[in-house]
Amino acid sequence: MSETPILEAKGICKSFSGVKVLQDVHFEVAPGEVHALMGENGAGKSTLIKILTGVYSMDSGQIFWEGQPVQIDSFQDCQKLGVSCIYQELSVIPPLTVAQNVYLGREPMKGPFIDHAKMREMTQQLIDKYEFPLSPDTLVENLGMGQRQLVEILKGLSADAKLLIMDEPTASLSAKESESLFDVIETLRSEGVSIVYISHRLEEVYRLSDRLTILRDGKNVEVLTKDQIVPAKVIETMIGKVVDESAGSRKMLHSDDSAEVRLDVRGLTDATNKYRDINLQVHRGEILGIGGLIGAGRTELVRAIYGVDKAASGEVWLDGKKLDPTPKNSIAAGIGFVPEDRRNQGFIPLLSTVKNVALPNYDIVKMRGRAIDDGDELALGERAIQDVDIRPCDPAKRVGDMSGGNQQKVVLGKWLMRSLNLLIVDEPTAGIDVGAKDEIYSILEDLAKQGVAVIVVSSDLQELIRVSHRIVVMRKGDIVKEFKNEEVTQAMVLAAGQGVESGEGTAA
Repeated sequence: MSETPILEAKGICKSFSGVKVLQDVHFEVAPGEVHALMGENGAGKSTLIKILTGVYSMDSGQIFWEGQPVQIDSFQDCQKLGVSCIYQELSVIPPLTVAQNVYLGREPMKGPFIDHAKMREMTQQLIDKYEFPLSPDTLVENLGMGQRQLVEILKGLSADAKLLIMDEPTASLSAKESESLFDVIETLRSEGVSIVYISHRLEEVYRLSDRLTILRDGKNVEVLTKDQIVPAKVIETMIGKVVDESAGSRKMLHSDDSAEVRLDVRGLTDATNKYRDINLQVHRGEILGIGGLIGAGRTELVRAIYGVDKAASGEVWLDGKKLDPTPKNSIAAGIGFVPEDRRNQGFIPLLSTVKNVALPNYDIVKMRGRAIDDGDELALGERAIQDVDIRPCDPAKRVGDMSGGNQQKVVLGKWLMRSLNLLIVDEPTAGIDVGAKDEIYSILEDLAKQGVAVIVVSSDLQELIRVSHRIVVMRKGDIVKEFKNEEVTQAMVLAAGQGVESGEGTAA
């Protein structure tokens, strides 16, 4: 490796509303190096990348490109330097062809018109050079996720990118597509292209990386070279301590398999392979935690159980009766669902607390003739406000104007107005302050004490361990581990999600 990094960030600091997100962070990438960036959720990875790509401005610090100080304030500044970022949410435009996507905004011109033949030829040259399984004339909407990812990479390479930043590039890819991407990364490295690789998947980091930088709480923790990247060490460094028995969950010492089975999922399989042959049970009064990395299939699974999306095969049984999962049937059966994206899927921002609480409950709101009884609707909303302590206690307050914690209470509160048998909660406290978190945990625990079965999907390991009586861990669409009747640590859950046995030195 060259002694002069292609990119170096020194002393990067960033705060939002007085909260320090990055503190004196140092990060560098050598020419032709794959440098991984890891850390738990909230460690500062995304903020650092957004500073390096001009999305955010830094409060202090300096960025150097090939040894020279530079100012990066925009996407255009990145392009001029030769930096391209491939985000987890792809930016390709499906109705356009591969060639049109690759050169969008930089089309070769013939007089006042786009030179389509030239653009197609230039795209084909790139495809041939890197041996990508693409055609310049194919509409992107006809490509799979793996091939769309390659189109994103071509966009960067077409701009003569010297540095590619890949943010969770395999999150939506199949195993075969991921293998193809790894081959591409090896090819790019041999061509001298530098890559910043951001991933929660340890096995990928071990396989690809020359170095690994770990962030925790917005600070540098350690930079590991390839021979130092050992699973047990990485997990310990990310969490910040050796997690012993005392850090585990005593709640899971008392898992009770003898309780009545409330939910029985048999062989549930997705048509696109996001989850496969899932078998699980949830007992009356039990909180089942579902862990795993982004893209493991957790959200897709619970959406199918509730009926938002249709599974290709398998069965869902509730209290001994087979259920045809649709939102209407699930509501009628006493199943509530709090989605991962609460703002876009959990409530209507412009409506009041009363109206949001009433939305899934109009079948139990009294009627006056053919009209809704406004007084009964208001009483329902006021009961939800009192039961879950929604603040302000103003039934007419628009939910979109509330804090994240109170928005989540509204989404939870509307289900508590019904007689629930099962509640599914996906990322219950994402973006919520500590005080509101504890209140939501108490709500879930109270429901379980009342005999309700609860499923909690969470990326927060501490949260998962705190609330669950039992935990199953998903990885690449399969349930790979179950924790019950034992004290469980964050390291154990993290290792299972990454395909690593806790405490071992190699990937599984």
